[in-house]
Amino acid sequence: MAKLDLKKYIRDIPDFPKPGILFKDITTLLSDPEAFGYSIEAIADSFKNNKIDAIVAVEARGFIFGGAVANKLKAGFIPVRKRGKLPWKTKSVSYELEYGTDSLEIHQDAIKPGSRILIVDDLLATGGTVKAVTDLVKEMQGVVAGVAFVIELGFLKGREKLKDYPVVSLIQY
Repeated sequence: MAKLDLKKYIRDIPDFPKPGILFKDITTLLSDPEAFGYSIEAIADSFKNNKIDAIVAVEARGFIFGGAVANKLKAGFIPVRKRGKLPWKTKSVSYELEYGTDSLEIHQDAIKPGSRILIVDDLLATGGTVKAVTDLVKEMQGVVAGVAFVIELGFLKGREKLKDYPVVSLIQY
């Protein structure tokens, strides 16, 4: 697979969602078939020899990449959603945000003990959300085989919260 510079497919939007934030917009990457396909292939290739049983992806943009990577790796797909969005019995995890706390949920029967799980999301910032997801996977006796992102904001040091796992990011800022 020829290397593709994915940074040129990311649009910067200043002051979104609030003043002082420079938002990294992936919709321009998603709308380009070559860039989107490359990002899926690159994540899947990074874990193709890891015997992944399921992809756990975080609502909502993580679903876009997670579902496609699951298909590529011939693995199951498990959604992690905000509280109250899943229809069956759930397990929940709370985590800290810069302005408070939030919760994520997963179906209580989604992960079989010993299953090898790859967690996929679009962006790694502070790492709080995905760290909470790794805790949830471990609580359900799954094995976190790795964590993958399209974009990593390295200056926010989110990777430090995930130091116990292989981390792949396709674009670093």
